[in-house]
Amino acid sequence: MNTKIKNVNMNNERVGEVASIFNRNGVWYLNMQFRGKQIRKSLKTSNKKEARARALALERELLKGEAVKTVESEPALITDAIEALIQSCKTEELRPKTISKYRQVLKGVADFAESRDLYKLEQLDMRFVDAYRQYRKQDGAKPKTIYTEVGVIRRLLLFAKTRRMLNEDPLEGLKLTEPKSEPQPFWSWEEVEQVLTSSSKVHWPVFTFLAETGLRIGELRWLTWDDVELKQGLIHVRPKDDWTTKTGNVRSIPISARARKVLQAQPRRSRWVFTARASKRYPQGDHQISERRLLESLKRTLKKLGLKGHLHTFRHSFISRAIVQGIPEAIIRKWVGHVDHKTLQHYTHIADRESQAAMQRLNRSEP
Repeated sequence: MNTKIKNVNMNNERVGEVASIFNRNGVWYLNMQFRGKQIRKSLKTSNKKEARARALALERELLKGEAVKTVESEPALITDAIEALIQSCKTEELRPKTISKYRQVLKGVADFAESRDLYKLEQLDMRFVDAYRQYRKQDGAKPKTIYTEVGVIRRLLLFAKTRRMLNEDPLEGLKLTEPKSEPQPFWSWEEVEQVLTSSSKVHWPVFTFLAETGLRIGELRWLTWDDVELKQGLIHVRPKDDWTTKTGNVRSIPISARARKVLQAQPRRSRWVFTARASKRYPQGDHQISERRLLESLKRTLKKLGLKGHLHTFRHSFISRAIVQGIPEAIIRKWVGHVDHKTLQHYTHIADRESQAAMQRLNRSEP
């Protein structure tokens, strides 16, 4: 293992215009970007005050062009680039969920690289990506997941190049081919009715509302009474507090007759439309519903009915129902929040299945 690189403490402290210092094993080092290179050089002192002075002196020489050849340059580290990207994402105010996903994926990438004794950013090349793909495939990751994760690696390197942490892109020429979309699981409307009829009375309102609106479970959890306009017949899905929608967009969904009945029957214990039952911790029962408890309840119902699915299947079924009913694609996208045609095409197999079923019914009716 390359302990020289591994033990770097990147708690940089800016001391000049471009120069920073950091401590490695009790010795202070210079760290700075200069002419597209990451420069690190031992300042050969354990005294922080002396380190600042030497770093400033080197910076002045570099900026004057007097010491370019005398300063040793070290390649940027994978961990440095990851942290820089995450900080940039925070500055750009990307969704917390997106940032968390980047951090999770890139941690896995860094861990895999470390297992191969790779620490330098420039080592994330084509051979590394091929090995990473194979590793994730053996780990059971789906093609879509692997495609997404390689895309995150691609973004990291492109970002690093714009920040002059790389002179050349080690993945230049890489072509990402998006895997074919898999058909989305869904229930027929008759099956949805069976699920609702067999559901517990406690969770029936939530399941019915999911089936009638196509909301994601996260959107339903964060739905407040301020988002509901019964007179206008609209439900507004919009960011609030530290939560935002999957796409970051705001949309409105018309309230169906059954969804209206569910809303009118809901007690107004708090700002949340749907709340969990009272407990020792929340004796008023005014806190958000638990996705885990909802899924457990749904799984028990599905087991009794011999059906497969999860909470998101209500959304898939809503979309399939809208397609079969001939609702224009633009309106469906407006309701469910999909931003492109490709995403909605995942459900086109639904119309084909219903078309075949209709033909079978027609054949049975012939004399």
